[in-house]
Amino acid sequence: MACWAYEGLLMFGVVFISGYLFGTLSQTRNAMDNRHALQAFVFVVFGIYFVWFWAKGQTLAMKTWDIRVVDLDGALISQKRALLRYVLSWLWFLPPLGVSWLLGLPATEGAVLAVSWVAIWAILARFQARKQFWHDAWAGTELVTWVAPARAKPAPKTPA
Repeated sequence: MACWAYEGLLMFGVVFISGYLFGTLSQTRNAMDNRHALQAFVFVVFGIYFVWFWAKGQTLAMKTWDIRVVDLDGALISQKRALLRYVLSWLWFLPPLGVSWLLGLPATEGAVLAVSWVAIWAILARFQARKQFWHDAWAGTELVTWVAPARAKPAPKTPA
């Protein structure tokens, strides 16, 4: 979960730059104008970010915590599988957001519902056979501990 929190902190920067870029390119002066287009744009930017880094094995936060995403055979995942993992990972948030929207819940109740859903979704991973998150199970991926191999140091030069 610490990796997840760190990733959220990094995503703040991605959202900030994406929002600035969108606002500049669309000449949006009010944050409420074009908000659905902005949300779609940020969704695509997030997708590019995660698919790119997952296909390489790790995001920056995953490197910090020595975590790598691999397929069930331990190999790097393809961009297609990374895209599937990205879409399925939205199951962490879309159900409570959809229910909040359909029921017209106030922000505080929607937040409680979202936090509760995330907690339940995390607990449900314990019931999965390989103890992985369900979006990983459905995408055929898993998170593993991985430390990059140390690079060999060049031999010292001897004076001639």
